[in-house]
Amino acid sequence: MSKQINVALIGNPNTGKTSVFNALTGLKQKVGNYPGITVEKKEGICKLPRGVKAHILDLPGTYSLNTTSLDESVAVELLLNKNDKDHPDVAVVISDVENLKRNLLLFTQVKDLNIPAILVINMADRMSRKGISLDVPLLEEKLDTKIALVSTRKGTGIERLRELIGDYRSLSAEKNVDIAPIAPEYFRNLKQTFPKQDIYKLWLVITQDVNFMPIEKKLIEERPPVGIKSKSELKRLQQKETILRYQFINGILKETYKVDPAAAKGLRASIDKILMHRIFGYLIFLMILLLIFQAIYSWSEYPMDMIDVFFASASQWVKTNFPGGVFTDLIAEGILAGIGGVVIFIPQIAFLFLFISLLEETGYMSRVVFLMDRLMRPFGLSGKSVVPLMSGTACAIPAIMATRTIENWKERLITILVIPFTTCSARLPIYLIIIALVIPEGSLLGLSYKALTLLSLYLIGFAASVLSAMLLDKIMNLKGRSFFVVEMPNYKFPLLKNVAYTVWEKTKSFVLGAGKIILAISIILWFLGSNGYSDEFRNADKIVAERVQEDGFSEFNTANIANELSDYRSALRDSLKSNTYAIKPAAIEDSVRSKEDALQQQALGQEISSYKLENSYIGYMGKAIEPVVQPLGYDWKIGIAVLTSFAAREVFVGTLATIYSVGSDVEETIQNRMAAETNPKTGEPLFNLASGISLLLFYAFAMQCMSTLAIVKRETNSWKWPMYQLVFMSAFAYIVALVAYQMLK
Repeated sequence: MSKQINVALIGNPNTGKTSVFNALTGLKQKVGNYPGITVEKKEGICKLPRGVKAHILDLPGTYSLNTTSLDESVAVELLLNKNDKDHPDVAVVISDVENLKRNLLLFTQVKDLNIPAILVINMADRMSRKGISLDVPLLEEKLDTKIALVSTRKGTGIERLRELIGDYRSLSAEKNVDIAPIAPEYFRNLKQTFPKQDIYKLWLVITQDVNFMPIEKKLIEERPPVGIKSKSELKRLQQKETILRYQFINGILKETYKVDPAAAKGLRASIDKILMHRIFGYLIFLMILLLIFQAIYSWSEYPMDMIDVFFASASQWVKTNFPGGVFTDLIAEGILAGIGGVVIFIPQIAFLFLFISLLEETGYMSRVVFLMDRLMRPFGLSGKSVVPLMSGTACAIPAIMATRTIENWKERLITILVIPFTTCSARLPIYLIIIALVIPEGSLLGLSYKALTLLSLYLIGFAASVLSAMLLDKIMNLKGRSFFVVEMPNYKFPLLKNVAYTVWEKTKSFVLGAGKIILAISIILWFLGSNGYSDEFRNADKIVAERVQEDGFSEFNTANIANELSDYRSALRDSLKSNTYAIKPAAIEDSVRSKEDALQQQALGQEISSYKLENSYIGYMGKAIEPVVQPLGYDWKIGIAVLTSFAAREVFVGTLATIYSVGSDVEETIQNRMAAETNPKTGEPLFNLASGISLLLFYAFAMQCMSTLAIVKRETNSWKWPMYQLVFMSAFAYIVALVAYQMLK
């Protein structure tokens, strides 16, 4: 069995840490959370020389070990806790060649923990363009480490890094900086009180909220060293430590790092003047969003059709080749219908993540965040709230986790409470299917009405977030503001490998996460829709046959049969005119009668299925809640879908796919089935502009996600706040949907 070592990747934000991680691990990676902590954890496996495997852990980005937020403290706790199964044998500190001075602050701190450390200088391909010259051997000597010059864009330096990781035992674990001179007496007393402990590790435990050492903070408080400092004094000592480290770094870089000012000038400032302009910046961002939504509709049409045909064929194949019975019906009408109703939206979700990844990779997303900071201030939010709000367009759960970078508790709480208003990817399948049903074809200035509607829903969600934040800010009387600092990375062409990894991981996470819930709910719904206890359900075949015998088919089926027969008769006559050997006139009516019999059998089967569904367990449940949803323009089937989607919004489409496919023609898509639904009282289509807009607005504002509620409870350590969210958002969504339907109908 080959040996495995633990490797921690740590670095400042925007240094290309993710690119290095992807280059080392490829697709041998997974995403989860740290045990007991809702902070994203990325880990993967890398093969090293001599058959050694490296378990690579990508730590949250941090500027130093003097942490200010919970996600940053994850890095410190792991580096200090030798008992943790992921405690690194070697730390790889990622730096950016253009910001080496700032990055080396973190490197010297990591090295002072007596952990073997490798320095990766990333984006080395930019050195010649930026006029940077670097004496790597001398820098290695001064820092007492090994350095890998890496360019993930050109794929250089990764093999060198693998070799250094594999040979980590030869690395020096000596400290770079002795921090004792910043307060000699204090550190001397600290050493006397705890003679067996490392001074710098003790210093981190004292100054931060970490407890992962052989000696706990509680013991330090019980046996305080002479001259213990107050919090304000400790802060001043941290500042002195930073100054001391930069003095050490400046001395080294003066000898090893040179920049030609003339060569360093580029187009970045000129581009920023346009993209970050107080007027044009917002217009450019809006146009980019419009193009993204237009592409989501246009590019995904063909793959969606292919997926639709595949699931329809798979369901039909199961019915044809499996023996008839409950198990076959379960697979064809329950599992395949439910999952297929969500999988069909994978292309559109993948395209959404593709564009988000491209914006991040090019460096434009940081500019967007800076722009939105100006917009957020009047609404009681700072720029630090913008990143979680932007992340909410993918999923509210990691977005709520991202609020851990906000130090001010009330500001963080407000951000957590308003994030669910932003349009997440789970809403996308609902929006897409309803928009396709009720929004007419056509375009305005080259952009389709459907794309403009989708953009409007995103803007409505964002507006609801900021207006709610302003209201909460007034109610909670928020005092003080945290300053917003964001680093503007250089513009660069996106690294396609990184984009591909991001799209793959995010889409896979969405599908697998939703799939587990949808599969379970689809099976339950299939059972509830395929079984009943009443005589009406058990005798549905006889009851419907007698009703059809007396009163004929429903208005919809009667019209459908007439239209089908008319088209069929016309096709036969056209064939007769164009081909003298075609069907003879006398045989046309016989053929039409045969076609009519087939259509009537099909219509009878559909009406029996509809009657059974209405009298099944799920039918009675739907009828019970129908009075509540009817004023919004929904029937009992939509009511069931709304109810089940509290588990997760994306379950809405899977629920409808399961409900509408029970006993039905599997070749009909969910959209066609919904389009065919009629109001039994008026005979008009159930899904019209009024009911469609009502449903879109309901999902734009409703809190339809149990997982989000659970995360809010965990982050706020109270059920009070998620319950406020659930009640307020649900009531607000209901009222808005009610007003919209009553006005538009």
